[in-house]
Amino acid sequence: MATPIPPTAATTPGASLTASALAFRWPDGTAVFDGLSLSVGRGRTGLVGANGTGKSTLLRLLAGRLRPARGSVTVGGSLAYLPQNLTLDTDLRVDEALGIAGRRCALRAIEAGDVREEHFETVGDDWDVEERALATLGSLGLGELGLDRTVGRMSGGETVLLRLAALLLERPDVLLLDEPTNNLDVFARRRLYEAVDSWRSGVLVVVSHDRELLERVDRIAELRSGSVSWYGGGWSAYQEALATEQEAAGRTLRAAEADVRRQKRELEETRTKVARRQRQSKKLDAQRRAPRIVAGERKRAAQVSGDKLRNLHEDRLSEARERREEAADAIRDDAEIRVSLPGTAVPAGRTVLSLHDVRPRFGTLRGGESGADLQVRGPERIALVGRNGAGKTTLLRTLTGELAPLSGTAEAHVPLRFLPQRLDVLDEELSVAANVARLAPGVTEQHIRAQLARFLFKGARAEQRAGTLSGGERFRAALAAMMLAAPAPQLLLLDEPTNNLDLASVRQLTSALRSYEGALLIAGHDLAFLESVGITRWVLVAEELRELTPDEACELFATVPEPR
Repeated sequence: MATPIPPTAATTPGASLTASALAFRWPDGTAVFDGLSLSVGRGRTGLVGANGTGKSTLLRLLAGRLRPARGSVTVGGSLAYLPQNLTLDTDLRVDEALGIAGRRCALRAIEAGDVREEHFETVGDDWDVEERALATLGSLGLGELGLDRTVGRMSGGETVLLRLAALLLERPDVLLLDEPTNNLDVFARRRLYEAVDSWRSGVLVVVSHDRELLERVDRIAELRSGSVSWYGGGWSAYQEALATEQEAAGRTLRAAEADVRRQKRELEETRTKVARRQRQSKKLDAQRRAPRIVAGERKRAAQVSGDKLRNLHEDRLSEARERREEAADAIRDDAEIRVSLPGTAVPAGRTVLSLHDVRPRFGTLRGGESGADLQVRGPERIALVGRNGAGKTTLLRTLTGELAPLSGTAEAHVPLRFLPQRLDVLDEELSVAANVARLAPGVTEQHIRAQLARFLFKGARAEQRAGTLSGGERFRAALAAMMLAAPAPQLLLLDEPTNNLDLASVRQLTSALRSYEGALLIAGHDLAFLESVGITRWVLVAEELRELTPDEACELFATVPEPR
């Protein structure tokens, strides 16, 4: 059994978080919020929304890291904040990184007989700070660090967990976490899940795209179009509520479209009736030889009556169109990427990749006495899993030829493409279409544009400069550049592809990979995503490459290892 997480907080009875009429713009004038209000009570809240909606910006405003142009933030109790990107001074001692060095020093002085008042003020009521610190480190899988050693070189995941340990030790009333599972391996994620599960009091707000983490919250707050909507329960309950909403929105839209068609028909019928009536009136006046003044008066009265009737139906049509627009706004654009790349297909028995006696330059992978071996044949879909620092990224870069191995050979027998975590495959100054053309020489512009439309870059969107794209758009553009390259890639290597993607982008990636007919090699920690793309082999990257059965892979993702 894993060591339980220590109690998170002796919270203030009024622990709360409130934002009132927040307005915020970036220095270039881009508006993010204009009058956003929300109130977060005790318990665990998952904050979700598409890339670019302002989730991280909102957390920074709530944490006081950004100042709103208007509005206010009120915090009931103490607040702690874990940002997305962290760096730690490698020369720090662990107790300094945890923020408890002063209290430890005061405790040592008191134990040595120094009873000056300043030492007691420093310790306060925190006499068990060392025991709590060690217990917290152990519960997060960092028990081997100790308090007196220096931080040294730590992986991104270990850095996140150490900073989280520091925040938990402060026992905050309000805790804000921004994408905490990014860069965490499967083992570290389980530790973080345990920490979230153990949160029993106070306010916890977590921004995340990790579905398993979001299943553990008490409610979902969705940030969309500058406002927040609330849903009870975790991710699955939110998805069910969303599906119900969308079904109702679809019915409303269909009814609104039918109403617009009806109002258009009635308006045309009214125009026809008025014109017919005017012609008949004019004809009768001519037959009766009515005085000109009488005929003119009748004509004016008919025009007034006809205008009123037309205006009535035009107003009704305008209102129906407004209702249709409102109904259409409630329909979410969950367009899927649909690609057909027959040139990427690989025969079942063909050798795609061979790795023989390889010792990579970095990581723990050494493969025993003879190095690591791996064979990929046909359209296999292989997941590389393992701890942070094991060398998954290094292995992928070795396979692409970007890094030469210390020994052994790595050879791809088909055209391959590599999509790294940082998506740095795009030229920022070129358009989306030009980026694809750069990797697909000889392919016609018409063909490139037709394929880009399937990646949701239609018309003018294909001409958008890469440097101006949002996070989700940038990902789709990088994926298009890889998959549409020439020659057609029959092997795709993906490194943590779901990191920093919103859930809509994850769905789009999944649909694209389902259409892909070549071989896949994916380094990842997102079990739901890996299962959704049809992984056929699971390979654990450790000191050796070891193939796992599907049951062993599921157990790996579900098990929290003992503290080391």
